[in-house]
Amino acid sequence: MKEQFEGSFTQQEAIPEDAIDAAVEVMRSGRLHRYNVADGQVGDVARLEQEFAALLGANYCLSVASGGYALATALRALGVEPGHKVLTNAFTLAPVPGSIAAVGAVPLFVGVTEGLVIDLEDLAEKADQADVLMLSHMRGHICDMDALMQICDQNDIKVIEDCAHTMGAKWRNTWSGRYGAIGCYSTQTYKHINSGEGGFLVTDDAQVIARAIVLSGSYMLHDRHLAGPDPSEFKKIFYETPNISGRMDHLRASILRPQLRSLNAQCEAWNVRYRIVEDGLQDTPGLRLIERPPEEAYVGSSIQVLLLDWSQQAVRDVIAGCAERGVELKWFGSKEPVGFTSRYDSWIYAPSSAMPKSDRILAGLLDMRIPLTFSLEDCALIARIIRMEVNGVYQSMPAVAQ
Repeated sequence: MKEQFEGSFTQQEAIPEDAIDAAVEVMRSGRLHRYNVADGQVGDVARLEQEFAALLGANYCLSVASGGYALATALRALGVEPGHKVLTNAFTLAPVPGSIAAVGAVPLFVGVTEGLVIDLEDLAEKADQADVLMLSHMRGHICDMDALMQICDQNDIKVIEDCAHTMGAKWRNTWSGRYGAIGCYSTQTYKHINSGEGGFLVTDDAQVIARAIVLSGSYMLHDRHLAGPDPSEFKKIFYETPNISGRMDHLRASILRPQLRSLNAQCEAWNVRYRIVEDGLQDTPGLRLIERPPEEAYVGSSIQVLLLDWSQQAVRDVIAGCAERGVELKWFGSKEPVGFTSRYDSWIYAPSSAMPKSDRILAGLLDMRIPLTFSLEDCALIARIIRMEVNGVYQSMPAVAQ
């Protein structure tokens, strides 16, 4: 009888009790809006910004309503205007090109390597076509940031890091989000700290954060930002920067603050599970694991594998076989968007040129969440199921296809 996994790929851990207590306290106060504080009181949002900035060693931080809002605000804060081109990864999710389109700009896609990071050769070839790169650390994979920043610095390209999947990760002991001009993070349910929706923007640039704060809907209450710039910075931009309200509220901030204190422990718990799945898939015929470079301190909240050069039907057979046994795999080779998963050529609002090298990789790319609700035994079982299903399909393939 075949082994079966009975767990849920969408069930996250419960919100910690101290976070629930903090949320109840905010609800009892009735003061949920970030600027609705009593005289002399500092709200949870301002405290959270201060704590997140301190964790990353950033000068400034802004909490916002979503990771996607953080991305669009970052673009506006850097002066991106309608018609401008913005470089970004071909391997990403819809909110990234969506944020570019939201400000009227045009995504210019850069290829993906077999390591699932941005193709630096392709970036160098396209570097003269845009002034901004929105770099997506997609599914937690971080490229050689030293090489990337060299290309961008030589071409006067400002970098926005999309760290939705890399909060708590590092490259060469530098936090993800701290290489570029701006780092953007998400606190959506499937991310590394969970408030349902939410996000952060961090930077060391006083003018950038001042614009971002005004854009987020600060009205004339700039002095209530503990992780904000000197008040003089707002005088230069206040009247020319629109209010595009996207603030975080005290309720979500109260839920996030206790989780932030546990971030490092949570990241290690993900990595333990990731390594069990990875070890269980080692040397599976026809399946390629993604090699993690030694400079990358990753957070394994999901895992990706490649079935390179497999037929679409063979990949579908693996997905279907795993699904029948309770294991949910997402596929980036589908021609149509499914659930949260889509491809660079899915978005009609973001026209793209053919990218055959990237298409080959996406055609064989399988992706799986690893919730912390999975036990270590669950992770070992899931790896055995994937291994068996891949091996079964692989063995049935014609020898020439292998």
